[in-house]
Amino acid sequence: MTNPLARRGFLLGGAALGAGALVTACTSNEPAPAATQAAPTAPAATGGNDAAGTQVTIGFSAPAADHGWIAAIAKNAQTAAGQYSDVTFKPVEPTNDINQQISAVESLIQAKVNVLVILPNDGQQLNQVARAAMDAGIPVVNLDRVFPDKLSYRTWVGGDNYGLGVAAGHYIGKKLKDKGVASPVIVEIQGIATLPLTQDRSKGFADALKAYGFSVTAQQDAQFTVESGTEVAANLLQAHKKIDAIWNHDDDQGIGVLAAIKEAGRNEFFMVGGAGSANAMREIQSGTSVLEATVTYSPTMASSAIKLARLIAQDKGMSDLVETQVPQSITLASETITKDNVAKYLPLGFES
Repeated sequence: MTNPLARRGFLLGGAALGAGALVTACTSNEPAPAATQAAPTAPAATGGNDAAGTQVTIGFSAPAADHGWIAAIAKNAQTAAGQYSDVTFKPVEPTNDINQQISAVESLIQAKVNVLVILPNDGQQLNQVARAAMDAGIPVVNLDRVFPDKLSYRTWVGGDNYGLGVAAGHYIGKKLKDKGVASPVIVEIQGIATLPLTQDRSKGFADALKAYGFSVTAQQDAQFTVESGTEVAANLLQAHKKIDAIWNHDDDQGIGVLAAIKEAGRNEFFMVGGAGSANAMREIQSGTSVLEATVTYSPTMASSAIKLARLIAQDKGMSDLVETQVPQSITLASETITKDNVAKYLPLGFES
C-alpha cells in the first residue's frame, strides 16, 4: 500500500462558485481504472465574475491519484481551470512523498505563479512551504487538509468531517429509534484512526448517537483501502453474531466492506457510508443492498478551490455576497444521500 495519507472528501452547489466538473476515479490505494462516468461540467463562463478578466496563473499541487477520490480531485481542478480563458493552469507532478511535494510547491513559488491551490499530503508537514508562498506574496488556497498556521493560507475550502459524522449518526440513530431498538449493536469502521479528520468524524458520530441514547459498540479502522475494508469488516462480522447498524467512514474502502458482508451472507443490519462515490450511490439506488445511505464529502471541492483562487488573484469577491473579498474559510455541507434523492447526486459521484 502507498502512503495512507493520500485520501478523503463533499458536495458544493451555489451560483457564486459553480460546482460541477468532471468526476472520475477508482478506490483504495490502487491505480485508477479508466473512467466510466463523467459528471456534467459547470456552465461555460458567461458574465459577472465569470467574464474574462486579468490573466492569472494558478499553481496546483495534490497527492498522487492512487484512488478514486484523489483522482477526481485532480480532474475537477483541471476541468474548472479550463473553463476560463483568463486562467493558465500550472499543475506539478502529484506525489505521496512529503519532501517531493514540498519541492514541487517551491518550484511553483520560484515560477512566481499568481496564486496556489494546495491539497497537502499532510497539512502539518507542508505548513512551512505554504507559509513561504504567502510570505512571497502568493496567496494560497488550502484545499481540504488544513494547514495549522492560518498565516499559511489566504482561504481554506474543505469538507465538514464532524458534520459528516453527525449526519451518519442521526440517520442511524433515528432509524433505530423508530424501529424501537433498545440496545442496538452499532459498528463503526473508520478510515485512518490517527488522522484528525477521522477523529472529527468519529466525534460527530458519537455526539449524534447520544441524542438517541445510543453509543458505538465496536470501532476499528480500515486505512481507507479496499483490502483493509474487507479484512476489518470480516473480523467485525465474526466477532458480532448480530449487528443492527454499520457506519463505514469511506465509500472507497466500502467496496471491501460490502464484499466481506456479501461473503458472510449477512443482511440483518443496515449500513451508512461516507464521501458519496458513484458505486455507493448505485448500491443505494438498487434497493437490494444493506447500504442504505451515504454522506457527501465530494471531490467537486477542487473545482471550487480553482474558482476561488481565480477570484482572489483577480482581487474579486463572491458575487452572491455583500463583501468585496473571498471569505477566509468555506466549510461545505455534509448531505445525506438515500434512495429518495440519490438520482439528484449520482451525476456528481466519483468512481471507486
